[in-house]
Amino acid sequence: MKQISILGCGWLGLPLAKSLLAKGYLVKGSTTSLEKMGVLDQVGIDAFQIELSATTMIGEVNSFLKNSEILIIDIPPKLRSTSTENFVAKIQTLIPFIEQAKIQKVIFVSSTSVFADDNSIITEETTPNPDNESGKQLWQVEQLLQYNKNFKSTNVRFGGLIGEDRHPIHFLAGRKEIENRDAPINLIHQTDCIAILEQIIKADCFGETFNAVAPFHPTRKEYYTQKAVALNLALPEFIENKISLGKTILSDKLVNILGYEFQNKTL
Repeated sequence: MKQISILGCGWLGLPLAKSLLAKGYLVKGSTTSLEKMGVLDQVGIDAFQIELSATTMIGEVNSFLKNSEILIIDIPPKLRSTSTENFVAKIQTLIPFIEQAKIQKVIFVSSTSVFADDNSIITEETTPNPDNESGKQLWQVEQLLQYNKNFKSTNVRFGGLIGEDRHPIHFLAGRKEIENRDAPINLIHQTDCIAILEQIIKADCFGETFNAVAPFHPTRKEYYTQKAVALNLALPEFIENKISLGKTILSDKLVNILGYEFQNKTL
């Protein structure tokens, strides 16, 4: 029975762990919260309290990684507050532990923010050109992991994450002077995120990079206006006389290489 360690059992990592357990995998999961340890234990996840910094690993990291064939790294960089972190250094701190544990395969949950909003059509052949700190650090980490010769790493660049309890319309509803009205949306549902990660594991598809965005790209104004109406929320108001900046992320490689079919195509 294959054992998998998931570093970061949060909004995506926890339901992923539950799904993998249901499919017969042994799963170790980490959280930084002592309170959440019980939640993980209750569903059958072998829980570890681990905190990763730019200089140290706090917690039983060796036990967390021991005997796992695959490590899934799902810890987003904390770069939206006034105190930004060095996410690259955090992963550099982690890598020797991966090597020591002889982990064979790594999946890194990245983001389409590695691409700038320059109105391009983006495929995996497009060279990343991040225009924000989060994207810059994610791109560096992608390269750190994929160029490591001690394990095979696959990067999965998810678009904007949505789910039953998470949707950007709740933030945008009623707001005024929203920019980029004509920019296309690049979103993906939580259920597709989980299914894609499981398909990578099932197909043993490592050493790759995948964009992961639903094949559905209406403009921001069109999509969020319709979503607000459907949910009986206040309409968002967009700036009308300003050029929009965005990008269109294509995920054709998921279909061509993995044979993946999106479960939520219209979101």
